[in-house]
Amino acid sequence: MKLAQPDVVVHLAAETGTGQSLTEAARHANVNVNGTAQLLDGLARRGRAAHLVLASSRAVYGEGAWTCGAGRFLAPPRTRAQLEQGRWDPVAPDGSAATCLPSRADTTEPRPASVYAATKLAQEHLARAWGAGHGVPLTILRLQNVFGPGQSPSNSYTGIVALFASTALRMEPIDVYEDGNIVRDFVYVDDVVQALVAAVARPPQRERSADIGSGVATRLVDLAGEIAARCGAPEPQVSGRFRPGDVRAACCDISVAREELGYRPTWPLSRSLGPLLEWVEEELSMRARTGAPAG
Repeated sequence: MKLAQPDVVVHLAAETGTGQSLTEAARHANVNVNGTAQLLDGLARRGRAAHLVLASSRAVYGEGAWTCGAGRFLAPPRTRAQLEQGRWDPVAPDGSAATCLPSRADTTEPRPASVYAATKLAQEHLARAWGAGHGVPLTILRLQNVFGPGQSPSNSYTGIVALFASTALRMEPIDVYEDGNIVRDFVYVDDVVQALVAAVARPPQRERSADIGSGVATRLVDLAGEIAARCGAPEPQVSGRFRPGDVRAACCDISVAREELGYRPTWPLSRSLGPLLEWVEEELSMRARTGAPAG
């Protein structure tokens, strides 16, 4: 900060991992919340900035909005007892079955279901209050499940697509949690970069929030099946295992990003799985040659 006075700041830094955050709450809070506060103080000392772009997360929504015969409702976090009994889907207030709805930053109320999610929402609150007080326009982009070359091929907390690819390339069956019907919106890293560039190029007057994803809901069992088929690996196995803090369904409506940023994702899974598999295969080969650890 002593050497520069930035006009635009794109804040990407964060400690990630929904499950990890439940046992490492202090580390997540220190990096994500205190780290963001330190950034804002640094900007204030250097004469603020013309625009702040914050990479937030779809995790802030928690279980998000669902619908049933009685109407729309916000689902509470699933309890450990519920998960241990294999009751995977949130239940409507009237006890009926429910269907998840895509999140929208302008209408879906954030209700974090993990410590990580709570720290990401805290980042938003800090940036929003600081931006309003200093007159700095703010863009909040709530990213869905980002994947692409460069992710760890063994860390289930930071990249499930790369983990599935690594497992399949070793000709092992992919372990799919719960009943396989967990829903996610997988967005390729190049599309996320497109959104960030568009946000910088089109600063708002005051503040805006948008969801960045593919706009397509994908079941984990379908993703695992597609990856296994491409690799010639065994059929995925649905194990019934679960992770506390994980949400059942996460997908988004990208219409706000489309209208305000001109965002148009161009990397659907049918196109993006190829480059990801190639990178993971090269990474595994390199580690085998050098004796580097698999993690």
